[in-house]
Amino acid sequence: MAQIRPQRRVLVVDDDRGVRTVVAWQLEAEGHTVVQAADGQQAMDALAGPEQPDLVVLDLSLPGIGGLDVLRRLRDGRTAAPASLPVIVLSGRSGQSDRIVGLDQGADDYLVKPFSPGELAARVRSVLRRAHPPEPGPLTAGTLRVDPATREVSIAGRAVPLTAKEFDLLAFLAAHPRRVFSRAQLLDQVWQSSSNWQGEATVTEHVHRLRRKLEADPARPTLLRTCRGVGYQLDTAPVRAGLEASS
Repeated sequence: MAQIRPQRRVLVVDDDRGVRTVVAWQLEAEGHTVVQAADGQQAMDALAGPEQPDLVVLDLSLPGIGGLDVLRRLRDGRTAAPASLPVIVLSGRSGQSDRIVGLDQGADDYLVKPFSPGELAARVRSVLRRAHPPEPGPLTAGTLRVDPATREVSIAGRAVPLTAKEFDLLAFLAAHPRRVFSRAQLLDQVWQSSSNWQGEATVTEHVHRLRRKLEADPARPTLLRTCRGVGYQLDTAPVRAGLEASS
């Protein structure tokens, strides 16, 4: 089955009408909506409007406000668009120093003219994937189901209410099934802290809370296991056992 790509709004800024036409044709064939601007001022006007683009294809050699100036204003937050808005720079300059300047000013990619429309489309897809990663799907282990998108947890079809940090800890372990993490690693990854600032007992307490909510017998956990002297893991043995029983 062919993968359906989400439609995005792309602002194409170039003073060459022929380039704009070719780029617009290629991106519209990919399913995107294309807005065109012929100079830096038109680009600034588009970035000030109510409908913001998801990506900008920006030529550097523009009359009036230059392309680098447009890029600087965007990255400095001097437009209504998000400062992190992805930008692919187009330039007739192929020197390494020119590429470095463009990337240092905040461009996400740099393409030298003349270029293949197909290559530009591929780079647009790549930059959009990085800027808009897909939502992670539900994670399962046996009868446990963890949905990062909705922050809902169920076990054997029964909803399990968790605190925000309990969910974060469970979701992190579920995303790395069977991998053992020390309490210090979990403090770093889930709490964005360290034992210098927060006691490792915080992790232990949250694991105990999760066991009381998830395990049939919290004193003999089969899901959230302790690896003595090392740390904790989310065991996927119930999944393997279920597969073996059905085979």
